[in-house]
Amino acid sequence: MARHSRTGPGLAVATAIAMLGPAALAQSPFDEAEVFVELNDTDGDVGIHAFVDGDGWEMLEIVDPNGRRLLFVRPRGQLARQGLTELFFESEEPNFDELPPEEFFDRFPEGEYQITGRTIDDEELQSTTEFTHVLPAPPGDIRLRSAGETQPAAENCDAADLPEVPIDRNLKIRWDAVTDSHPDIGEEGDIEVVRYQVVVELEEPELLIYAVDLPPDVTAMKVPKEFLAFGQPGDEFKFEILIREASGNQTAVESCFIVT
Repeated sequence: MARHSRTGPGLAVATAIAMLGPAALAQSPFDEAEVFVELNDTDGDVGIHAFVDGDGWEMLEIVDPNGRRLLFVRPRGQLARQGLTELFFESEEPNFDELPPEEFFDRFPEGEYQITGRTIDDEELQSTTEFTHVLPAPPGDIRLRSAGETQPAAENCDAADLPEVPIDRNLKIRWDAVTDSHPDIGEEGDIEVVRYQVVVELEEPELLIYAVDLPPDVTAMKVPKEFLAFGQPGDEFKFEILIREASGNQTAVESCFIVT
């Protein structure tokens, strides 16, 4: 632990600290530290994500419950002297034909994930986050309402007949509240929805995105006609409803509609 050669009482102190190990050092938690799962229920793929935020650090490590290192980051040169404060990553998300959910969850076991780091001021950072396989169920009965007409959402964007909505009217997207864990993927368990997020996007002629975060007791969102007017009659808009659970785990569904 001591960085310089010492003699006398100082050596004894340094040796004692080294024998006690990292637990004896003063440690602070990260401001935010989470490891979580995101499932795209429509496309059939799943990945692992992480978000870490804290005082400027020069080293960061994530270790799974079995002591296996998942990630090690150490900036170099002037970036190491400056320090990093925030890190977000999401893994590749192969479809279920390439990586079945059972294999994914075997690869990333449930339990406590340790996130440790060292600041540019040589302070130890450490947080523990609980990683679970319990995922929110996808929302049911998704409906599109515009100009006094309500239509069921398409199963996906490849459906033969996508709903058509007027380009000059507001659109309301509604869905049933999610109260249960996913019936088929992951583990069964209690969930607590903390947020819905709805994202509507037009990919052509250029990418335009309209996104809103909603509290758990709100299960409808208005898409203003002013946003739809960026498209042309016949254009296809995609929307995604994402359900975030208290553990951080997220389930998303996607669909599309056409403006007329």
